[in-house]
Amino acid sequence: MSPFAPPLDEPAAEAALALLAHGEIHVEGRLVDASNATLYCTVTLDGVTATCVHKPVAGERPLWDFPDGTLAFREVATYAVSAATGWDLVPPTVLRDGPYGPGMTQLWLEADETVDLFALVRSDTVDLRRIAVLDAVVNNGDRKGSHLLPVPSGRVYGIDHGVCFATEDKLRTLLWQWRGEPLTEEALDVLRRLDAALSDELGERLRRLLSRREVAATHDRVRSLLRTGLHPLPSGEWPAIPWPPF
Repeated sequence: MSPFAPPLDEPAAEAALALLAHGEIHVEGRLVDASNATLYCTVTLDGVTATCVHKPVAGERPLWDFPDGTLAFREVATYAVSAATGWDLVPPTVLRDGPYGPGMTQLWLEADETVDLFALVRSDTVDLRRIAVLDAVVNNGDRKGSHLLPVPSGRVYGIDHGVCFATEDKLRTLLWQWRGEPLTEEALDVLRRLDAALSDELGERLRRLLSRREVAATHDRVRSLLRTGLHPLPSGEWPAIPWPPF
């Protein structure tokens, strides 16, 4: 059993990041339903063991609209943005060498299997609305229902962020229930912090993971959300719903 149970406060998240970055990875199996190579692993450091997911860059399926070998970097970049919000929406995630070369390693959180995902995506909860804001910032092109992770504590996390940060508007999601509605004051405060952070340390961190154009587009999206004060509407240029939706 993992020693980390959500919600993860800052010390727990830092401990999880250290374990993921420096621990010894042992592959236990593969998640066969994933479109890219996704390995179910344990990671051990100084006598502490947790479960994790490792996605090697070498196992990524090429996509016509994203440069080859960048999906793992986009997952880590999404975690960095999530961490900067303070909302704890993405499990701790690092980029590191693994058994098959460099890749993304993310803490495994046990799902609450009693939650009906079809009902969840239509609900109006704090975590879901925060995830909708995060998706708008990172331009998530694939927010399927199966990419939502409800956990026994009642929290909901987002996973599988490999197709984020495109420079074109590619937001595809099942979470359109707030489209066109005013952002909450909490969300506006978070977006103001992101605006400042993207001009400082967060921007520097993202530039090590993404292209400069992608980081600039992310900053533009934050400023656009602040300017309108509204949840975005579908662009009309891309399908608004990912396929398959679950």
